[in-house]
Formats: sequence, structure tokens, C-alpha cells
Amino acid sequence: MSPNHDKKQSGLLELHLAVLLFGGTALFSKLIPLNALDITLLRCVVAAIVLALIVKASQNKLRLGSTKDYFIAVGLGVIVSLHWVTYFASMQLSSVAIGMIAFFTYPVMTVLVEPFITGNRIKRADIASGLTVLLGVILLIPEANLGNDVTLGIAIGILSAVFFTARNLLHKRYFSAYSGPQAMFYQTGVAVLFLAPWHTVELDQIEQNVWWLIVLLGVVFTAAPHALFTTALRHLSAKTVSLVSCLQPFYGAVFALIILGENLDLKTAFGGFLVVATAIFETQQSRKALDR
Repeated sequence: MSPNHDKKQSGLLELHLAVLLFGGTALFSKLIPLNALDITLLRCVVAAIVLALIVKASQNKLRLGSTKDYFIAVGLGVIVSLHWVTYFASMQLSSVAIGMIAFFTYPVMTVLVEPFITGNRIKRADIASGLTVLLGVILLIPEANLGNDVTLGIAIGILSAVFFTARNLLHKRYFSAYSGPQAMFYQTGVAVLFLAPWHTVELDQIEQNVWWLIVLLGVVFTAAPHALFTTALRHLSAKTVSLVSCLQPFYGAVFALIILGENLDLKTAFGGFLVVATAIFETQQSRKALDR
């Protein structure tokens, strides 16, 4: 086998492991007995430290290239912190699977919003995708009332997708020159500073077993997958990376079934299928357009 083939095989393994770990992140919304803001804050403290060590170990500089980039990093960090807080809150209100499905409306949001930034026209197929995702989300909703926790969780999950879409588009345009670990170090660091004034838990009140879960979330389920994801990007096509990433809700739902005992009814499962299948379709279409 050629060295290039071996690198691709290795990259694919790293990618699947990263996406698997990203899928497992959602479990901590239920396993850690803290609110979404406190979970995010403590996660970011641990992740920022580990990501700084990863950057240093790879003999790269933590310093950014210009003063303007520090302002961009602050903006991205605030958006990321809002994304993660709403991501965990969505799952605490509904379930891991439903929260992840609601969040995975973001690939279609990206396709619908990006033309306004690039100046390109929206295609009819993209509008059809948007309507399909809307139908999928409607199937998830138990009742059209934000007083219902599941419905509120879906709404907050979609808000999380809005923040994630904004972060991705802004990152791609203004911050893509930096490696994944370096970019995420600044974003998690800013998130710590941004969220700290609103924390509600006292550190000495957190039990030891909860601390271990926080460290596990920050190291294994935040810093590690971002590092693996970045490495995989060097050896695989963007199309492969995007398609494999769409497995995240599936991995999350399987984890939730095995570890938390969460089940999906048929209507919710079908709604989830429509959302994730459309995300995969749009990812494929966008990559085909780039390949032309």
C-alpha cells in the first residue's frame, strides 16, 4: 500500500473517532448535575488548558497574526459559548437525540444563509431541503406550545444551530488561517471570560465524581476530538469529512439509548431521519459544486 493510502486510512479512523466523541459530548448534558451554563464554563476551562498544551506540543505559537484577529477571536468565542450553552440546555429540556436532531438543522441553515454572504443565488433544491427539514422538525414537536419542555428544547436546539452556523461562516471567512487547536484555544478561552460572571455553582460544592466527568468532557470529548478532526482534514477530502460528520446525531442517539436508556418513538425517529438525511444531501451537493 502507498503511504498516501495509509494516511487516508489513518485520517478516516481519526475522523470517525472524532465524530464519535462529538456525538458522546451530548451525554454530559444529562450526566453532569449542573445547569447548561456551568457545564459549558467548566468544560471550556479544561479544554482551553489542554488545547494550549496541544498547540505548544506541536511547536506552534499561541500568538495570533494581527490585532484584528484578536477581535475576531473574541467575537467567535462569544458565539461559541452561546452555541454550547443552548446546545446543552436543549438536551436538558428534551432528550439527547431530539436536541441533537434539532441542532443538525445547521447544515441546511448554512446552505440557505451563505448565498447572502457570497452573493450567489439560492437554488430551488436548497429551498426544498429547507422545507424538508422544517417538516422533520415539526414531526419532533409534541405540541405547539413553548410551555412544553420538549418543544422549548427543540426551539433552543434550533437557536444553537443558528449560533453554530454563524460561527462556522465567520470562522471560514475571517479565521481559517489558524489550526483547529489554536482557533479553539482562543474560542474556549473567550468563552470562559464571557460566561464566568454568570456562573451559579460554587467550585467547592462540586462532588469529586462530577469533577471527573467535567475533566472527561473537557479533555476526551472536547480537546481530543478537535485535535483529531484537524489532523483528519489534512488527509481527507472536505466532502468525506462533511458526510462522516452527519453521523453525529446517530452516534449521539445510540449512546443515549445504551447509557441513558432514552428511546425514540416512530414519529420522532422519522422526523430525525428527514433532518439528518437532508443534511447529508446538502453536504453532498455543496461538495459536488466545489469539485466542478
